[in-house]
Amino acid sequence: MASAGSKEAPVRGDANQQLEMLSPVTPDTLVPRGHPIREIRTIVDGALAELSPVFDAMYAAVGRPSIPPEHLLKAMLLQAFYSIRSERQLCERLQYDLLFKWFVGLNILDPVFDHSTFSKNRDRLLEHDVARHFFEAVRREARRRHLLSSEHFTVDGTLLEAWASLKSVQPRDGSGGPPPSGKNPTIDFHGERRTNDTHASTTDPEARLARKAHGQETKLAYAGHVLMENRHGLIVEIALTEADGRAERRAALDMLDREERPQRVTLGADKGYDTADFIAGCRERGVTPHVAQHTTNRRSRIDDRVTRHAGYAVSQRVRKRVEEIFGWIKTVGGGRKLRYIGLARNQLWATLTGAAFNLIRMARIERQAA
Repeated sequence: MASAGSKEAPVRGDANQQLEMLSPVTPDTLVPRGHPIREIRTIVDGALAELSPVFDAMYAAVGRPSIPPEHLLKAMLLQAFYSIRSERQLCERLQYDLLFKWFVGLNILDPVFDHSTFSKNRDRLLEHDVARHFFEAVRREARRRHLLSSEHFTVDGTLLEAWASLKSVQPRDGSGGPPPSGKNPTIDFHGERRTNDTHASTTDPEARLARKAHGQETKLAYAGHVLMENRHGLIVEIALTEADGRAERRAALDMLDREERPQRVTLGADKGYDTADFIAGCRERGVTPHVAQHTTNRRSRIDDRVTRHAGYAVSQRVRKRVEEIFGWIKTVGGGRKLRYIGLARNQLWATLTGAAFNLIRMARIERQAA
């Protein structure tokens, strides 16, 4: 290309590429040094190193070599980071995206595993609760970096739409007859009363008919639950359960039982948690319930013994950050409509997606502090 001050006519460049037999370039040299995914990979590699004894127990001492579980877990994290819709698309991108290859631990010419590898190894990951171990390893790293609050928490829940259509809902006693044929048949449910006690989905029997509020449409869904610490908005517990009217409060107490509480803590929540059984459950566990008061046609279970303290107002303000977690999980993490069938597989996805959120959040906090 001629310089700006030159009057010489430009000469056409040669578009024909000459193949290089040997190249010293590796994916590591092509990923920018300031890219935030480098900090994320450092945390991930440390967490996976802690899980080495778990991985050793998953496989036989002799036999055919398999895909390293570290590669599978890293690839599943990339699926959450970059909103990859399916494992088939993930493996396709791994073939040509050098940043993806670098993060997983592959070299430029290394072959990429087939998408069916995820399906074949998912049961092994479930059997050894690998997603849970990895989530806890990331959480321990956040605690070592002093990013977690040990005193103030927030709990909330949401509905995650199941991978099943309302057309798959049939009577449990089999009285509905054979399903209509065709790819997308027309089914008329008008006048038919359908409840979870009498009907179930033939596609995903563990999904439940649920709606978030009166006036909204009913969907086949699971209930997602998050326990957030209030210092930096990180997830300390995440769970998926069957959706029913009491799932949020029951799951909140279960997550509190799993969290270490060396001292009395506060728990912020919306007015849906303002019930006698939940407030009593919190007090039995030494937890101060900073729950929003529900006073519509009833009396709140939260009195001025709690609301008069300044910390109550702080908890009510900070608790709204939990919606950022659900927003990220549903949009970026791909949870608007779940990809898998069954509670166990979707719980594995939710746990890894929660770990992915924490990794991005931790890297962002560290960059802001620097």
